[in-house]
Amino acid sequence: MGQEHSQEQAARNVSTEQLSHELAQRFARKCFTPLEITHFKDVFRSLADERDSIHYWKEETLCRFLVIPDAIGSGPLMNQMATYLGAFPFPSLAPSILTVEAMLKVVVIMTERYRKVLKNGKMDRKKLLFRSLAVFDRRMSSVYERPSKEALDRLKEAGSEGTESAIASPIEPRYTGGFLIEKPSNDDEEEEDDDELALAALESLDAIEVFKHDMRADTKIHHAQIPVDNFRRLLMLLLVIAPLDARESLSKHAQRLTEKRLDGLRRAADSILWSFTPEQNPGIFYQPFNTIIPVSLPYMFDGLKPLFEHFLFSKNIDLHKRHRRSSVSAPLSPTNVASPIIPEEPDDPLEPLLPQEGEILDLNVLSQLAFFLKGNNVFRRLKPLYQGSDAGFSMGSVEQKVFNWHAPSILLVSGTRLASEPEGARERAYANTLPPKRFPNGSLGNSTSGRVVFGMYLDVPWKHTYKEAIGGSETLLFQLEPIHEVFRASTISKEYATFTKSGISFGSPPPRARPVSGLSSKANLGPVSLLLDSSLEYGVFNHDSTGGGSFHPSQTRRTDWQDRFEIESLEIWGCGGDEEAEKQRAAWAFEEREAAARKNIKMGKDIESDRALLEMAGLLSGHNASGGSMG
Repeated sequence: MGQEHSQEQAARNVSTEQLSHELAQRFARKCFTPLEITHFKDVFRSLADERDSIHYWKEETLCRFLVIPDAIGSGPLMNQMATYLGAFPFPSLAPSILTVEAMLKVVVIMTERYRKVLKNGKMDRKKLLFRSLAVFDRRMSSVYERPSKEALDRLKEAGSEGTESAIASPIEPRYTGGFLIEKPSNDDEEEEDDDELALAALESLDAIEVFKHDMRADTKIHHAQIPVDNFRRLLMLLLVIAPLDARESLSKHAQRLTEKRLDGLRRAADSILWSFTPEQNPGIFYQPFNTIIPVSLPYMFDGLKPLFEHFLFSKNIDLHKRHRRSSVSAPLSPTNVASPIIPEEPDDPLEPLLPQEGEILDLNVLSQLAFFLKGNNVFRRLKPLYQGSDAGFSMGSVEQKVFNWHAPSILLVSGTRLASEPEGARERAYANTLPPKRFPNGSLGNSTSGRVVFGMYLDVPWKHTYKEAIGGSETLLFQLEPIHEVFRASTISKEYATFTKSGISFGSPPPRARPVSGLSSKANLGPVSLLLDSSLEYGVFNHDSTGGGSFHPSQTRRTDWQDRFEIESLEIWGCGGDEEAEKQRAAWAFEEREAAARKNIKMGKDIESDRALLEMAGLLSGHNASGGSMG
């Protein structure tokens, strides 16, 4: 007991700077190969500024190295995140100077390599990333301490461009733009405020008590918000870097940022942003951040990994020669470094992200899909199967183009919301096929055009459905515009998708083959469902917040709504590559041959023998050629 107490006391007496240094050294030893550390050091030192023997990176250096597009304006935000993460696991040290050890921790967190060191490697970094983006309101705290003179001197000596007022709160990250939050909407909620990653890091150092002393009252996470403008810039950047490969520069993607592409980026970012702030709050609270991302945006931050892995590829090092021994044996200065071959940036350009753009699916929407369908399932993996404007808006055209694709597929439909009261004979005729409208229209977000975009990810091949629906537990129903949201499959009902002469539906029971006397013949809409009519002219999305159907209701919009819309574009994309496309072509060819064989049955010279064979096969009656008597 006495030994344990003395160890605990010793841990309390260790400075946060010493523990931070020890954690960086441990990350260097266990999260990187010696060659990767060599590359990292070369990248850092080749661009670092120096003052009083301190090597550090400025905001301009970080943004220039990562090639953050100026048009998006997210450079200061990335610097804010880095200066907070560089202080990990001590928020009181933020904003940190971006020294070699601070940048190493930034890379470890952004690439998720911390999993190799921390005991519970499955912990995610969501709360830590939120803190790095958030602004804390000083007036929410009863404890406010100015940083020490030493901390200010360190920042000034390092050439920090920030002023004393910009770093007045040691736990408040510096940011450009945005604003301080006046009042958090969830201030009464009891939120567990400990950062799991920080706790795990300090537990690995046997210094858990230090963390408890470091976390001040003014770091309570429900006192923080991410300013809306900052979050929009972050979303635009994440959409751009979503398809990034560790071997390619972001500059290749930045070159595509035409004015048209930027407008699309803003529209996609606003749709996502609106899901976090349905009531137009001035900032993003942690509660919706923590709730929405796992359901609707689980892969939103994946692009940060290849972006920060660029630190591990130095163009100054010849990979085909052995490096000379270093005179320093610290983990950040490894000795006797071997030179295994690591992949270089390919000379030939990578395959296009999309073989062609559709009327709905472009590069922005593709990245939006990657936020919840995983990038390696959509980038360079989608094949256009059906597009209404080319093949025609009919169920037969869909069947002809989509059936026999033996892999998952994505359906996208866009249109303009109909008025509350039907206008014209066609709208009235369509309204008569639906039950009376009980719910109001859904929110339009920031949109003023009335445009809506819905979609479906079907995890099984398409086929005709008669008595049973198709689809599995991975099937998804989603909305992309004007609000981004994913409705995941439920196990209460498994009526995920149907394809009948009545139309295409998702989340609704298959239509009855024949109307039952006394029962309505109107469409039966599921609690959370999408229905496209048989002419593919109109659609309806229904949302009953009580749930109970094939898809879970909204996690943020606790209201009922129903959007009826006129279809403008309809697309279906196959998830797969050339192999799946070849299988579909082979299946169609086989069916065409079978149809031709059935159509072109010809009798040979021995008419009686042929007739006997056809009679045995049941293809010809046993009566004479004239047909005989039916009696």
